[in-house]
Amino acid sequence: MSQVNIDTVITYLQSLQDKICDALEHADGRGKFMEDSWQREEGGGGRTRVLTNGTVIEQGGVNFSLVSGNKLPPSATAHRPELAGRTWKACGVSLVIHPNNPYIPTSHANVRFFVAEKEGEEPVWWFGGGFDLTPFYPFEEDVVHWHQTAADICAPFGDKVYDEHKQWCDEYFFLKHRNETRGVGGLFFDDLNCWDFDTCFNYIKAVGEGFIDAYVPIINKRKDTEYGEAERQFQLYRRGRYVEFNLVFDRGTLFGLQSGGRTESILMSMPPLARWQYNFTPEQGSSEALLYKRYLKPQDWLDKT
Repeated sequence: MSQVNIDTVITYLQSLQDKICDALEHADGRGKFMEDSWQREEGGGGRTRVLTNGTVIEQGGVNFSLVSGNKLPPSATAHRPELAGRTWKACGVSLVIHPNNPYIPTSHANVRFFVAEKEGEEPVWWFGGGFDLTPFYPFEEDVVHWHQTAADICAPFGDKVYDEHKQWCDEYFFLKHRNETRGVGGLFFDDLNCWDFDTCFNYIKAVGEGFIDAYVPIINKRKDTEYGEAERQFQLYRRGRYVEFNLVFDRGTLFGLQSGGRTESILMSMPPLARWQYNFTPEQGSSEALLYKRYLKPQDWLDKT
């Protein structure tokens, strides 16, 4: 088994943050990410980068964080009680992009590494991450492109990886109280240590860099699509679902808040504007109704039959 090396992971994740920010700034054409560095009292810190009021991106954040401690929060030990009593470090890059244009989907991605250590025992470690797409007015060709890129990323790591991590994404980003997916899915994985360290590390590299190949072409294709107030209001309404998921279900949000992370950076994922409407029902046969009927349910987007 290859040796666990968190320093190599940290260096890579910082470079990945730079690469993603550069790609998104280029796609936006005007906006620039502003950096806010921060330190955590118990241990660690990070670089929060936020772009607001761009040509394409209404608000987006790309965060790098490295946090550590002597005691894990309940959100971690609830699933892995054997971690109790270990010191730990966690690092990652996490991003959420909320575009202006309702025809460009919101997108989220993250890649992360966790290690817990105890003197005289082998370290417990794993990688996690993925990316998912949340459209408001979907184009099927965009969804197929998104999933084909995901499948191509996974292919070198095994025939079943895409299917397994796609299914995990569908199941994870599901709003149980709404009985709908958050969007059209993508990839999600956690507790990844089924391969040796180097192979797992190479996989998160492929996922992190593959996000650019998956998302930027969609931005470029849809950023000049005309829209009106009705589309904008539906976008804001659907953004409310994003808020609901992040505050009720998202394990990363819970871990960050429970571990004493920086609140502003953790809640960077929230949209700048959102709205809720009581008992909203889309008009039958409308584009809004199509989102619910066709897209907010798990399915095989690469089925050629």
